[in-house]
Amino acid sequence: MQMYFSYKQLGQLVANALIVRTSVDPLSLATPVRNAIWSVDKDQPVANIDSMENIVAGAVARQRFSMLLLAIFAALALVLAAVGIYGVMSYTVAQQTREIGIRIALGAKRGDVLKMTVKQAIKLVGLGLAIGLPSAFILTRVMSSLLFGISATDPITFLGISLVVLVVALLASYIPALRATKVDPMIALRAQ
Repeated sequence: MQMYFSYKQLGQLVANALIVRTSVDPLSLATPVRNAIWSVDKDQPVANIDSMENIVAGAVARQRFSMLLLAIFAALALVLAAVGIYGVMSYTVAQQTREIGIRIALGAKRGDVLKMTVKQAIKLVGLGLAIGLPSAFILTRVMSSLLFGISATDPITFLGISLVVLVVALLASYIPALRATKVDPMIALRAQ
């Protein structure tokens, strides 16, 4: 909504603005535009000459900075989540070292045991993603006012984060499980 106020009501000097559309660099026309204004009125002050890109950038600078901070914190959260997932999965598989050794001693193939361990990890991460993705989708409504040039429900972002979490979980379960399948079954049986 717009409202008209007389400059006498505002109690301050109201500045006039002149906007010039051009196909060349806008700041290169500063001197000719200033001279054109002064040819009409020599006492007219001409100040704050700037391009529309800079004016718009200044207008959204606060939101852009907020989003930069949010992106940094989101990246940090992703790294922390990846480290946490790796730690939990690695610990879970390490706890199953004896069980893996016993399975191998009883005749299970190393590849089958490895596949079973990774499948358990994928189930846990799948459950986490099934709960986390809809929750994140709902919470994006809060962030939508801060985003500029991207949708709050960007499918590439959701897919990318899901893939990172999935790859981390695969590595976190595969590496310790591979290590556990190389344990001598006799040592695992004696430990029980």
